[in-house]
Amino acid sequence: MKVPLNEPKLLIVDGMALLFRAYFAQAYPRRLADGTPTNAVFGFLQYLFDAVNTFKPSHVVCCWDMGSKTFRSELYDGYKANRPEAPEDLIPQFDLVKDIVAALGIPNVGLPGFEADDCIGTLSKRLCKEAHVYVLSGDHDLLQLVEERIHVVIMKKGRSNYCVYDPAFLKEEKGLLPHQIVELKGLTGDTSDNYPGVKGIGEKTAIKLLLEYESIDGILNNLETLSKSVRAKIENDLDMLHLSRDLARIRLDAPIACELDECRWIAPPESAYPVLEKFRLTSLLKLIG
Repeated sequence: MKVPLNEPKLLIVDGMALLFRAYFAQAYPRRLADGTPTNAVFGFLQYLFDAVNTFKPSHVVCCWDMGSKTFRSELYDGYKANRPEAPEDLIPQFDLVKDIVAALGIPNVGLPGFEADDCIGTLSKRLCKEAHVYVLSGDHDLLQLVEERIHVVIMKKGRSNYCVYDPAFLKEEKGLLPHQIVELKGLTGDTSDNYPGVKGIGEKTAIKLLLEYESIDGILNNLETLSKSVRAKIENDLDMLHLSRDLARIRLDAPIACELDECRWIAPPESAYPVLEKFRLTSLLKLIG
């Protein structure tokens, strides 16, 4: 879908996804004289400015996770329980990167008890009425947000290497509609987020079922038509099936306040320079075309 030249374009950045990606992509540590690590922040800004140059947004906002305890961990104790602790030299960069993002005039949005995904989903659905939305992340769970005015930009290996999903491309590549991403996770679970779905149901079987019955509800309404083996697996794991689908579903009604006008992108204001200079990051400004 080609965006009209005069229409606002909003880039919603999955902050933690970019920061972790940047941390592990940096081949050498960057530190200030006092030992403060800045490698992840440096890489984060590279990714951010690359995306700004590529998609040329008129507005930018950055969404963040606000801790490991969320309503999902309340629903299921094992949710993301397999995640290792953040590397020690990444932790001090969490606040630093938000300070720099704020200095660039970009709102930082996060809400205790919710994940960044929920903030991204809420803002995407709310603000797509006013702007064409691009969601920048490496998280395929966000594909459930795809629609005509919301594109999900998945970062691939290397810089400025993106896979941009609209409804047509999602259908072409995955064979699924956006809402079926949630149904797929309900059936298969998610090893990264550590919830199991239906034991014994893999992605191939799940996609086949969704192509035939469209949704989990459609499958459950036609259990008698399934093979004996698949039916038994689903019936034995009904509670986890429903729970997994609920865990996978991004909330679109998080109580956050952020209006489009607050997100207007203006190439780094003068107020950003002292912060960037302090952390020896001014060299990155040349990346902004």
